[in-house]
Amino acid sequence: MSFGLPNLLSMLRMAIIPFFAIAIFNGHPGQALILFLIAGITDGLDGFLARVMHQTSVLGTYLDPIADKLLLITAYVLLAIPRLSVGAAIPTWVSALVIARDVLIMLLALLFFLAMGISRFLPTVLSKINTTIQITGIIAVLTAELVPAFVSTARVLIYLVATFTILSGLDYIYRANKMVGSKGDEET
Repeated sequence: MSFGLPNLLSMLRMAIIPFFAIAIFNGHPGQALILFLIAGITDGLDGFLARVMHQTSVLGTYLDPIADKLLLITAYVLLAIPRLSVGAAIPTWVSALVIARDVLIMLLALLFFLAMGISRFLPTVLSKINTTIQITGIIAVLTAELVPAFVSTARVLIYLVATFTILSGLDYIYRANKMVGSKGDEET
């Protein structure tokens, strides 16, 4: 079985994560920023290539979001540790929101699969905006480590992350409730 280039790029993104973490632990925000940007490029490329090269796969539909979540959760956890982030450390409550939302979505997807056989829990536009803001927040925090004048901008972006994480989480809860309601209507 061939993995295909898109899946190899997702695996590369996962392989970057330990090096990203090491760069943060060793106090090298510039290296961490470069690695994060490279991971972001692989994220854009794998989806594009999967469509263009007609290499979409079941493995890719799981591998890509797992790689994304692992990278983002690693970044939000590590950059919430005060000694690892000087000027624009991410508040722990923001990291907790990001992680709680992702856990909620995974639990909802599992519940819908087990209870109703629904295997696709597609992201919404709000969810995609949230992910973009989360990525931008990490880039801003890492940039603020290099350019202290950017600290205020990074802090504003982190509060936007919190806002959109909450809104996106509520949107998923609303959609889940609606799906349960429509499934119940079909059974009566």
